[in-house]
Amino acid sequence: MNNEQTALPKSKEEHAIILDFLPNGYPFEDKPGQRKTPIVQAIGLEHFALLELVPKKDVFLRPYDKIYIGEGKRDKIHHIVGKLQIDKLTTTAKSELEFVIKDIIKGNEKKFVEFFNKAQPLTTRMHQLELLPGLGKKHMWEILEARRDRDFESFADLKKRVKLMPDPEKITIKRIMHELSGNEKHRIFVDV
Repeated sequence: MNNEQTALPKSKEEHAIILDFLPNGYPFEDKPGQRKTPIVQAIGLEHFALLELVPKKDVFLRPYDKIYIGEGKRDKIHHIVGKLQIDKLTTTAKSELEFVIKDIIKGNEKKFVEFFNKAQPLTTRMHQLELLPGLGKKHMWEILEARRDRDFESFADLKKRVKLMPDPEKITIKRIMHELSGNEKHRIFVDV
């Protein structure tokens, strides 16, 4: 069997948040203005995929707009061009990225708290929790000990029950930003 048959299918995004909308396409494109394709740069709501999209004709979008990009009829997006590397984002998209990620985390706090409840060892010497910036072995053991009593219910609960815990929301955002940069061996939140 070849790898294509045994590989798991990539996760697809159903919804995305707009990071930047370029109604006249990329400024560096070497085409006359009327022939440039409008472009949307967005981030997927579920897997944090950075995406380049083409909007439908006469659709105007703004940063932070939530759009449907899944299978079937889309009301604002004509098609998905593909995934983007973080260094291909426009200046506007880069400046909005961290704020949008923060909003996604706030809107799905339970999902991210669940990571702290379910994180497992990667090897005999390394735990998934240690992949979060600012979390070392001491915090990892305190988290494991605290969750043995009962699951964490929120970031506030986690911070209250684990002494000197770095802000869980902030370290989650940092980890997602690191994963988006493409320099991480292990991925926790970003599925590319």
